[in-house]
Amino acid sequence: MADQKAASDALVSIPALLARNVEEHGAKAAYREKEYGIWQSWTWEEAARQIEDLALGFLSLGINRGDFVAIIGRNRPYLYWAMVAAQSVGAVPVPLYQDANAEEMAYVLGHCGARFVVVDDQEQVDKVIEVQDQLHQFEHLVYLDPRGMRKYDHSHLHQYSHIQAIGRAAYDEFNPSLERRLGEITYDTTCVMLYTSGTTGKPKGVVLSNRNVIETSRSSAEFDHLTADEEVLAYLPMAWVGDFIFSVGQAYWTGFCVNCPESADTMMTDLREIGPTYYFAPPRFFETQLTSVMIRMEDAGRFKKWLFHHYMAIARKVGPAILDGKPVSAMDRVRYALGNLFVYGPLKNTLGLSRVRVGYTAGEAIGPEIFEFYRSLGINLKQLYGQTEATVFITQQPDGEVRADTVGIPSPGVEVEIRDNGEVYYRSPGVFEEYYKNPESTADTKDAEGWVATGDAGFFEEGSGHLRIIDRAKDVGKMADGRLFAPKYVENKLKFYPNILEAVVFGAGREMCTAFINIDLTAVGNWAERNNIAYASYQELAAHPEVYATVQKHVEEVNESVAQDEMLSGCQIHRFLILHKELDADDGELTRTRKVRRRIIEEKYADLITALYDGSKEIFTETEVTYEDGRKGSISATLEIRDVKVLPTSQRMAAQ
Repeated sequence: MADQKAASDALVSIPALLARNVEEHGAKAAYREKEYGIWQSWTWEEAARQIEDLALGFLSLGINRGDFVAIIGRNRPYLYWAMVAAQSVGAVPVPLYQDANAEEMAYVLGHCGARFVVVDDQEQVDKVIEVQDQLHQFEHLVYLDPRGMRKYDHSHLHQYSHIQAIGRAAYDEFNPSLERRLGEITYDTTCVMLYTSGTTGKPKGVVLSNRNVIETSRSSAEFDHLTADEEVLAYLPMAWVGDFIFSVGQAYWTGFCVNCPESADTMMTDLREIGPTYYFAPPRFFETQLTSVMIRMEDAGRFKKWLFHHYMAIARKVGPAILDGKPVSAMDRVRYALGNLFVYGPLKNTLGLSRVRVGYTAGEAIGPEIFEFYRSLGINLKQLYGQTEATVFITQQPDGEVRADTVGIPSPGVEVEIRDNGEVYYRSPGVFEEYYKNPESTADTKDAEGWVATGDAGFFEEGSGHLRIIDRAKDVGKMADGRLFAPKYVENKLKFYPNILEAVVFGAGREMCTAFINIDLTAVGNWAERNNIAYASYQELAAHPEVYATVQKHVEEVNESVAQDEMLSGCQIHRFLILHKELDADDGELTRTRKVRRRIIEEKYADLITALYDGSKEIFTETEVTYEDGRKGSISATLEIRDVKVLPTSQRMAAQ
């Protein structure tokens, strides 16, 4: 026992866990990456050598303790190695969203004062060069992919492999310094700084210590019995805390293998080839997958379509119970087994989820219908509730206690309480150290006793002890007649329909609820093609009368469902319009993690909201948009506004 405790006490950093993994799992695959259609693999020993070479190279460039090293690019082993190399020399990695524009990057790079930036390719190099005059502390830019980089000024621009080669050649010179810095790392040393998505303003730099990351990784891995044999696919933004914990924290704690897809375009193919056993995806991804399935079913023949719907009805009835080990009749088990042979098994294989032992979704609430669809297939999909400030985990769902309407019980080591105003508070070993250069926000969020305000409204269920999140506390309000207003509840129901990509519901302080709808261009475009309906743009398709009629039907079905909830029946939608453009992060309407920026949308589309409430049947609007190359433009349209059937409360009560 004493030896175990001593070993545990020595594991105070990610580099220390790396050394442990080399000793215990040295010849086992630690990373894989698909390049040019072929999977490349690195063992823990090989990864450690790559990281050491880069760390020595950083020292040759003059990196100091406490320097910030920005990491920008898609998920690649080399960029994960850059994070660990930075930690090894006492620096702090700061991953950024690769699809952020130059202006967004300039804010983060300037705010943290990054001296070093490590990027994937020429596109990211160009973004940094575009704003480098605003970055007074910036000194060195390291790029991974040399394509297109030949004619650049290389006085402060370095190829990744060259830095490693310099480090390797100067091993004798810099290794003593590297060993010294590794020995100085403690449990309270900063491990990483991650920026919030910025739904309400400028992103804040969340400082997480080694204690935060390792304690959280250890307890969450034990909760789900994760081992070194797991396989994960690293495809989510590296700047997101979820990816950091799954692909770095838990990966280094357990020693499992991190697989990186070749590109976003090949992600689904790569997912099927890897067949992860431990899987994480935000609700948007599961919604997109379900949309793809439904589109294929619409194109299928009559018998195949009948087979799918017949066995999915059986799956919805008994699938979750079988998954949770609950009693199910022998006949239903036989039917489900046949369904697994003909439908569920092939479908899970197509989705790349055949081997998933533990799956999670988080970031936003997932629609209950979508959640139940995956669990009915036999996929152990669970919800967790977390934040960047918590190093992800606040609550998790134990096996056998998984439900669509809760987010589970407090994670190991986490205390959760509901304050008098209904807001959820927590404290745990994962609670962040501070917001960088922002003591006021730190004090507003975390009190002297370590309790953190989540900004979410929720309550614990009596009996089960499970936490239910209603909505963002600032978004939950009252309607003019005092009824509860929780927009996310309705939006998630709307997004269950494959034709609806995004929805924004309004109603706080008003007499009725209204909504903006974004159609899913893939799903609706497929419908248009099957019905020989020509269209030239998203705007033209969104305005089509049959599209409006279909969306109206969906909204009315959601109203019927919402009307059944005693507490939220006032959130039925009375009027809606289909927006003439997709909500876009480049236009500031969504965060980089695809969360709706409600306040910005309310300001930007104030004329449309006014029209929804003043009885107008249509409205002309003009909107500024940002193109992929950064240019600004504008689009205009006359939007139809439709009234929707609403189920009166009295009628609902009479029906009961």
